[in-house]
Amino acid sequence: MRFRSLLIPSCVLAAAACASEHGPLSNRMSEATTRYLSSAARQPVGWQPWGRDAFALAARLDRPVLLYVGAVDCRWCAMMDREVYANPAVGALIDSLYVPVRVDRDERPDVAARYEAALRSLAGLSGYPLTIVLTPDGSAFFGGTYLPADDPVTGRGLLQVLPEVAKDYREHREFVVRRAALVRQLALGEHTAVPGVLSSTAVRADIRAVRDSLGQALNSPSTLGGFLHTRAVALLLAEYGRSGDTAAFDIARRVLDYMIDSASAAGAEGVRDDPPAVVRAGLLHNLAVGWAFTGDARYRDGGERLLRLIEPEFEGGDDRVVFADRDAYVAGSALEAATAFGDSAAQRRAVGALDTLLHLVYHRGRGVRHAPSGSIRGLLSDQVATAWASLAAYRANGRRRYLDVALDLAGILQRDFADSTAGGYFDSAVLDPAAAALSDRTKGVLDDLLPGSNAWAAQVFLELADATGERGYRQQAEATLEAFAGVAAGGGVRASSYLAVAREALGGR
Repeated sequence: MRFRSLLIPSCVLAAAACASEHGPLSNRMSEATTRYLSSAARQPVGWQPWGRDAFALAARLDRPVLLYVGAVDCRWCAMMDREVYANPAVGALIDSLYVPVRVDRDERPDVAARYEAALRSLAGLSGYPLTIVLTPDGSAFFGGTYLPADDPVTGRGLLQVLPEVAKDYREHREFVVRRAALVRQLALGEHTAVPGVLSSTAVRADIRAVRDSLGQALNSPSTLGGFLHTRAVALLLAEYGRSGDTAAFDIARRVLDYMIDSASAAGAEGVRDDPPAVVRAGLLHNLAVGWAFTGDARYRDGGERLLRLIEPEFEGGDDRVVFADRDAYVAGSALEAATAFGDSAAQRRAVGALDTLLHLVYHRGRGVRHAPSGSIRGLLSDQVATAWASLAAYRANGRRRYLDVALDLAGILQRDFADSTAGGYFDSAVLDPAAAALSDRTKGVLDDLLPGSNAWAAQVFLELADATGERGYRQQAEATLEAFAGVAAGGGVRASSYLAVAREALGGR
């Protein structure tokens, strides 16, 4: 796609002309249900909420959609809000040429994952914020992450880029539509079941690839510290426990030591601006396992510090937004670590946090909502995270009601999320009605901001098989893993959760 540097006054004049033709858009973020979205209510951009109305408006005005996905924990998102979207010239330009839609990554992780995959296909980029231009049917054809307001030298500021993208949409529609269709198919390939044989040889080879990748990352340790790295370390620790792979253990310890000693131990500066509580929870698991393997007091002390840092997540409060998958992962990780460290007080607090979460989002026979209020009935990640945390509680205290929650949610996976044709489980129980391009239901298995949802589902099934003695759950786990063997092969660090579960399912094979 071509971009030329434009003078700012011409952009502003064009914006004013179009605004007078179609009328100004109204910023609707004051209606939002999350703090991150409502913080943009006074920006001079006519932000619309994600949904069918926004795409219908884009179709009616024959404009592309400017989709912006950010998060409260994202530093670059805060910078873009402060330096770019507070600029009246940028707001006037956007409102004249686009229908701007703003999404909270944590409220709609399904939308965020879909368009982050599109951005990888478009530009080979990952991370937040996402700045994506869509056709009115929801297909991406241009994208980036952080973009400044004005950069006339390189032509990469929004004041330069957005008029050119809109011009291409108007004057080269056929090319734009073909490009968007191709990106849609490429991105969907990352979220589609590709079956294969569950092979111990292939799994071990992929684990070695993760080990080598982490070893190379140690040459530039400042790139370490995100949630994906905690999952990769967990994989290598599990591999050491299973096979005695000392090379895997050495690299896992070196990464773990770096994360303890750096700011990442507090989850304050994740390399991808991951939710801090999630990074802490992943690190907490690794510290508990590392302490069990080595008896190193640093790991126990670091784990107990993290338990104290996580505790505010359990206190609730009117200003804290609850998201089921994230909160269940944090509670379950804290519960496992507290049990490993023999910290009965922390264990009780973690169980209490899980009880509160179940009260807010879980209904027997209907599953788990993503949040206590909002438009999402529930995602696959919500069901599997809550089932996994409930099984952690069952192992810790033996109370049958937690096992019953996990069994109920396993049944809901089969009823509402299972793909009876290609295998695996869809990310959502129903189609997103916002736009036509969302008619393809996705199925995630690779790690991102949380463990890959289908890999996590397989883990839950394995744990249910152990808890109940019912072999059918192990068969479900193996079938799920086989459904994604072609996706996970060569998936690198993002396949860490899948590889750990696959290794466990294969056992001595």
